Amino acid sequence: MSNPLLQLQQLGQSPWYDNIRRGLITSGELQRLIAEDGVCGLTSNPAIFEKAIAGSAEYAGALRALARAGRTPQEIYEAVAIADIQWVADLLLPVYEKTQGRDGFVSLEVSPHLAQDTAGTIEEGLRLAGEVGRANLMIKVPGTQAGLPAIEHLIGAGINVNITLLFSLDNYLQVAQAYLAGLEKRAAQGGDLAAVASVASFFISRIDSMVDKELENQLAKTTVASRRLALRNLAGKAAIANPS
Repeated sequence: MSNPLLQLQQLGQSPWYDNIRRGLITSGELQRLIAEDGVCGLTSNPAIFEKAIAGSAEYAGALRALARAGRTPQEIYEAVAIADIQWVADLLLPVYEKTQGRDGFVSLEVSPHLAQDTAGTIEEGLRLAGEVGRANLMIKVPGTQAGLPAIEHLIGAGINVNITLLFSLDNYLQVAQAYLAGLEKRAAQGGDLAAVASVASFFISRIDSMVDKELENQLAKTTVASRRLALRNLAGKAAIANPS
């Protein structure tokens, strides 16, 4: 087995793809990634959708139709995002079924404007889950202090949750406790715990980018050959070395 992504599966790891755009779906490329490269899930966020929508003509027809129908900008965004997420969820459904709900998820994030709004996050999470209507959907919620009770509530309601924006082990422990509290609520209501899934996503790429920027600053300040070599050798490695 020469494909390193498939080798990851043999080690018990599940590669997820952190990107989405309509052309990736309609071209068959995402289906190929699932079938040939073992991609087991896909995540999205508003920034990824913004880049996809603004950076191509793939959504032009849908945007025009929605605008002519009198939809607001927020409604237009949600309409195209939900359509893409449903499409991806259907492509990943065989993975979800084969792994008995361990993999095969696609994530849709609540509005970033709700990061400090518990009630708003709960309301939007429940609404989006209902509108997408797919068992292998994960609602993406930031691991902020306001997000913690929202995570607990959504898990308790049987909604899969992808907790994002985690930067420390302490933060991870907080969201893990919220997840367990949600499961306890679900169990008390007689819900099926096996049907509820969650992941906690460390943002090691952000740390990696921050460290690389500082390495570049240090490179600009030194002319010592040995130190410049050492700094170059550290580039792109902070995330890999992250103990979390």
